[in-house]
Amino acid sequence: MKKLNIYSISLGMASLLLLFILGMVFRGNIEHAGLLIMAFFALLALGFSGYKSLNSYVFTASIFAGVVLALYYPEYFLQIGDFKLTGLIIPLIQLIMFGMGTSMKLGDFAEVIKSPKGVLVGVSAQLGIMPLMGFALAKYSNFPPEIAAGIVLIGCSPSGVASNVMAYLAKANLALSITITSISTILAPFITPLLMKFLAGEFIEIDVLDMMWSIVKMIILPLGVGLFFNRLRGDKAKWLDKALPVISMLGIGLIIIVITAAGRDSLLDIGGILMLLVLIHNLFGYMLGYWYARLLKLKEQDARTIALEVGMQNGGLASGIANSLGKIATMGLAPAVFGPLMNITGSILATYWHKKETKPSRVYGERHYKEKNTVI
Repeated sequence: MKKLNIYSISLGMASLLLLFILGMVFRGNIEHAGLLIMAFFALLALGFSGYKSLNSYVFTASIFAGVVLALYYPEYFLQIGDFKLTGLIIPLIQLIMFGMGTSMKLGDFAEVIKSPKGVLVGVSAQLGIMPLMGFALAKYSNFPPEIAAGIVLIGCSPSGVASNVMAYLAKANLALSITITSISTILAPFITPLLMKFLAGEFIEIDVLDMMWSIVKMIILPLGVGLFFNRLRGDKAKWLDKALPVISMLGIGLIIIVITAAGRDSLLDIGGILMLLVLIHNLFGYMLGYWYARLLKLKEQDARTIALEVGMQNGGLASGIANSLGKIATMGLAPAVFGPLMNITGSILATYWHKKETKPSRVYGERHYKEKNTVI
């Protein structure tokens, strides 16, 4: 009961802070509200953690607290001494991919044999819907070319582990979700550069081979090491299953904060419009992914899975690609905005679907999720 009181008090204090912040906005004093807005999101995160129905929003609220700090005090997140913090992005992504590899087994790909139609529909939806949506939004955004290319980039990226978490919460087909994520991630070094060349070539120059090698270094190598390590360790070092997801969360948070600080000026100029376009991209991904699956006669559970796989992209990887091109402050903005937004919309959609009964999830999928303790 004492803990519940702490969480309730946190939400109450957040509500009071929100009123105070709104008052500052109306008085035109928003430039001095940075610490208060950060405290608001921090209190929300603490309050949400005490309620099962709100727990999935903790990570997103924490990210927003960090983003606010980066917007108001960017100088603390640009460099330490002579070291630019953007240099951490690729190593962090490699660590996250290694963690993903340690949570996988070759048996995860058995779904391709068991249910090839669902996998083919999911992968084709992801490779078709989001890249074309991204191109259309970028084409008519009137953004500077590098920022517009970032919208295309998030559409051309594979899904990430966040979609697996949401599939579990939505009572979707988790085994199918994991398989689609794994296959799209492995295809990314080859498909993403080609899609970017075809769709974003008019915005920026794309060197396909360079981009392929960058993605191989960020995905295939650490993922392969993670798979090999998982096979070697057997039942040992199980503490990693709990430690690596936490490290991944911190890594994703730091990536978003660093990108926000680096692109602060551009975000202040176009942040509202960019957020709207990214939200449209995300929501249409859910809708078109779902109805594409239903049109091809997949069952409800699989359609939910594909909707989440299509709508939720790997923003961390997209950020790493932008950084490898030296365009983190421009091309990296759309991925930085997409990440927190997709976690909010994904949580809402998963909660809605969780309350709508469907056929029970496959035993394999539910057991796999509980064993691996996957994190957003």
